Amino acid sequence: MHLLEFSLAIIALAFICEYVDSSLGMGFGTTLTPLLLIWGYSPLQIVPAVLLSELISGLSAAFLHHRLKNADFKIGTDDSKTAFVLAGCSIFATIAAVIVAMSLPKFYVKLYIGVLVFSMGLLILINLNRTFKFSWLKISSLGLLAAFNKGISGGGYGPLVTSGQILSGVKSKNAIGITSLSEGLTCFVGVIAYLIYTNHTIEWDIAPSLILGAILSVPFAAYTVKRFKNAHLKLIVGIATLILGLVTLGKLFL
Repeated sequence: MHLLEFSLAIIALAFICEYVDSSLGMGFGTTLTPLLLIWGYSPLQIVPAVLLSELISGLSAAFLHHRLKNADFKIGTDDSKTAFVLAGCSIFATIAAVIVAMSLPKFYVKLYIGVLVFSMGLLILINLNRTFKFSWLKISSLGLLAAFNKGISGGGYGPLVTSGQILSGVKSKNAIGITSLSEGLTCFVGVIAYLIYTNHTIEWDIAPSLILGAILSVPFAAYTVKRFKNAHLKLIVGIATLILGLVTLGKLFL
């Protein structure tokens, strides 16, 4: 298999997945990784490249969300504090997740993720018309749980962080922008860890195509969020989270 044969397909796929991710705060790694595995790439080719592309596209999306006033990442704002708390929690939770993932059967790991993501989507839809009080305890707990999610399964960060913020009282547009920034920072930690762990022997063949496709989609996604009302985005995020949970569970039992 040669990269040139699939570069246009990978660029297009990354564009679509990142558009969904930056528009709804979820879906890039969760969708992209299994598809690239089906195409024949190995996990060590995929995961570092996905993390690198999410690092660049996530920070780019956060910048545009800030410029379009979907979120406010000035130093000292609630949005910037929330993003850094979420990212900070990821360091500790990811280490714990790796230890657990090495001892649990894959079936139970995937079952856990599917049930958790489905439950978050269901909670959003049930509470569409309710307003929740923001608290740093909720956000810190969410950051630990979401990072544990990503560390144990390689995905599931966006659905949990975005939906969890909404359930914690954060407005939908702000939650999506915050997820972009926190996931970008989390992926930075992941890329560094891979570089250290593999002693710089990673194959980056698909990384340029992933990065290009993801970056091209970011302006469209940020503008999409700008155009939608918070109430509409809350409904869409709830439905998308619910579907991702169902798909994850469906793969286990079908």
